[in-house]
Amino acid sequence: MSIQMISRRGLLTIAAGAASLGLVGCGDDGSAAGSASSAGDGDLLAQITGRGSMTFATEGTWSPWTFHNEAGDLTGYDIEVARAIAERLGVEAEFAEGEWDGLLAGLDSGRYDTMANGVSVTEEREEKYDFTEPYAYNRIVVITTGDSDIASMDDLEGRTTANTLGSSYAILAESHGAINTGVDDFNQTIQLLESGRIDATLNDEVVFYDYMEQHSDADLKIAAENGESTHVAFPLRREEATASLLAAMNEAIAALREDGTLSELSQEFFGIDITEA
Repeated sequence: MSIQMISRRGLLTIAAGAASLGLVGCGDDGSAAGSASSAGDGDLLAQITGRGSMTFATEGTWSPWTFHNEAGDLTGYDIEVARAIAERLGVEAEFAEGEWDGLLAGLDSGRYDTMANGVSVTEEREEKYDFTEPYAYNRIVVITTGDSDIASMDDLEGRTTANTLGSSYAILAESHGAINTGVDDFNQTIQLLESGRIDATLNDEVVFYDYMEQHSDADLKIAAENGESTHVAFPLRREEATASLLAAMNEAIAALREDGTLSELSQEFFGIDITEA
């Protein structure tokens, strides 16, 4: 590898230096993030290094980003990127699975260190969270049944859609005049679409193709696409306590991009490279 792996000893040095500057954060709720609050006087990187693990929140039901394989093991592009980052930080990656809204609430409260769930960087989210450098770039598409007359984003005006509440898909659909119904996951969305209870749903282009590969007889199509690709990154609570972790994760992402790991994982799970803008 052209960029050397960050050593555990090096991270301890970084974290100790950050702690000496008096970086203080939240996470005193007895949760995974708060249970190591004595390490580094609140510096999250020091806490992670001290406990030897980093907690990523994820849905586990959104293939090919995060899902369970036939053996029941949690995997996916997000999951394997998270594991690679944790390895470079010298710790183990741990995953907490749940529904989208609960993941965000858990991140806010300090139960989780970050999210590995294809989180899109939006202006609204940037007001609340600090994001790492992107590790993927995404195209959002409108998915409909084969006989739908929807042909553009503007055709969503007055139509019914379904996506998890607060997701970038729901926000985008509503910005084009759609009436969105909240669901728990992608599978529920497809059930509503195929049963005729909604007109369309928005999701990633790669998620659509992954679904069609597994359900080749499904009467679904991409009816339209959003013209601008979205940036996918790891969100962190916006506070001084996360500053050193943000820097370490960015360094790890840069190394994984440089040595080809991101591209290889993208090809493995998506069949294409979505790691470059």
